[in-house]
Amino acid sequence: MPQGSPSPQPTGADPAEAAPLSPTDFASAVTAITSAFGDPTRRDIYLFARSSDPGVTAAEVAEQFALHPNVARHHLDKLASGGYLEVSVDRGGTGAGRPSKRYRPGADQVELAVPVRHDDLLVTLLGRALALLPDDQASLMAEEVGAEYGRTLAAAMGTSDVQRSFRAALHSVADALTAHGFAAHAEPDGDGELRIISEHCPFGDTAIEHPVICAVDRGMVRGMLESLYGDAIPATESSLAMGDDICITAIDR
Repeated sequence: MPQGSPSPQPTGADPAEAAPLSPTDFASAVTAITSAFGDPTRRDIYLFARSSDPGVTAAEVAEQFALHPNVARHHLDKLASGGYLEVSVDRGGTGAGRPSKRYRPGADQVELAVPVRHDDLLVTLLGRALALLPDDQASLMAEEVGAEYGRTLAAAMGTSDVQRSFRAALHSVADALTAHGFAAHAEPDGDGELRIISEHCPFGDTAIEHPVICAVDRGMVRGMLESLYGDAIPATESSLAMGDDICITAIDR
């Protein structure tokens, strides 16, 4: 990882045991993750490497993604320098020719997450407070809280007057959600439209007891997209809190 950036956590690590980050450290952590995965091609390459046993070479990545080998090698080295892939020398069976580098995830699978400041008591109290309101009002309030925080996160990522493409913006949003413990990524649905998939909920049992909490992360998506891309309306298609296997947030533009 770059100096000063937190290391990725092995799967199974308890975020509650990790030291909380200051707002400045958190912004740096989000920047580091976005630097590694903000490029959609690089993220696809990482997922390709994770799904390939025993890892990939630059030549294999170049063929898979129709890239020049030097470009493929650049992406792989960027992921390796960030600690997301390990590199070994593949000498082949003949012993002749220049040995190639093979890139693979570490022995411990990595979740792209960093420790963040959180307070289970406050989340629980938020859920109970929202439960006192009618469902529609509670959902609107929770989503607006998330949207405001999402705008703050987008500002920390360094927004500019030139807005990003929808694809680049959505990948940046997924990276920021991952940094908050959602284990999120963007992927296309059956019609090729990108959506955000989250495989972990940092709100835990509180979201199961008070599903309205899901509106907070939906608001975060809306707030970040408003700043990074433009008007977009996220909608919750499935939710861990409602008993689904994953959380899916679809985006209407």
